[in-house]
Amino acid sequence: MAKPEKAKKSEDKEDREGSELIEKLVGINRVTKVVKGGKSFKMAAMVIIGDGKGRVGYGTGKAREVPEAISKATNAAKRNMQRIPLREGRTLHHDVRGRFGAGKVVLRTAPAGTGIIAGGPMRALFEALGIQDVVAKSVGSSNPHNMIKATFDALRHVASPRSVAVRRGKKVNEILGKKQAEEAASKE
Repeated sequence: MAKPEKAKKSEDKEDREGSELIEKLVGINRVTKVVKGGKSFKMAAMVIIGDGKGRVGYGTGKAREVPEAISKATNAAKRNMQRIPLREGRTLHHDVRGRFGAGKVVLRTAPAGTGIIAGGPMRALFEALGIQDVVAKSVGSSNPHNMIKATFDALRHVASPRSVAVRRGKKVNEILGKKQAEEAASKE
């Protein structure tokens, strides 16, 4: 009797997480495989999922039907979620570059009120992540898969001043300087 209750509790937890998550469909492709009897068609989907508060993930899925491919991609994205540190909950801490294959991206911080200046799949990623002010440029490949993976490569290198201070064994004001540390403390 206790096991069904446990299963019910985990389902409730998934439902609560699922209701808070922002899901963005980046692209759907029809993939063709030529076999002896003719051609077999499958659908490939790429989905970005985030909570709007600094957690985001991406996933791909392939199936015969579009809804199945999207659900597989969504499940993969939930398993791939990562936490990204944000400054004031609206922008990145510093400028950063990312690369994957032929896709290169440059992400820059922006003052309040700038908005999301980015194209295509990167815009969907920033909206799901919860970033409100950022300037991003894609250089090289415009393939959505490469752009997303390059953006994730860049976001992996974002570090908050607090994490840098802990890693170096110093205080935050030693890392930022007195004036910036006071501003950061007053905003938190």
